[in-house]
Amino acid sequence: MTVDETISVLNQFPECKSAQKASAKLDIIQQTGLGYITLGQPLNTLSGGECQRLKLAARIAESCSASLRGKEQPFLFLFDEPSTGLHFDDIAVLLKLFYNLVRAGHSVIVIEHNLDIIKCADWLIDMGPEGGCKGGQIIVQGPPREVANNKLSHTGRFLKKCYYHPY
Repeated sequence: MTVDETISVLNQFPECKSAQKASAKLDIIQQTGLGYITLGQPLNTLSGGECQRLKLAARIAESCSASLRGKEQPFLFLFDEPSTGLHFDDIAVLLKLFYNLVRAGHSVIVIEHNLDIIKCADWLIDMGPEGGCKGGQIIVQGPPREVANNKLSHTGRFLKKCYYHPY
């Protein structure tokens, strides 16, 4: 069964604490946009982005467990191109998840080229001026609006064309 199907079955037993506990853990996987994966699916059949989101779900579950024990500590989440291979709708799910992590007191650092994610950041660090050996310098840093107005920033030039709505 998929994660989505399993949650549906488990929710048919609201009086069973173990079913509800399992459903809650699977719900975290579902929130990362992975409700379609099959329980027991080998990790080597998942894409890099799916593996990253599965790791994220595990960390969120760990954080929730620590919170229930009164020992919650903030995490630093570091993602390298988490949008790779994701459908537009899955990117929206990922952004909501990032937002919820930050609201819960965690820090999220994302290395990304997808403008839909970049434009939602609180703070950008644009490296350049080019890639590889022609890069490595901080061109501009700040909120997306400031980066968009920097004439030296390639990212800023593309952001300027984007509609963005900062939180």
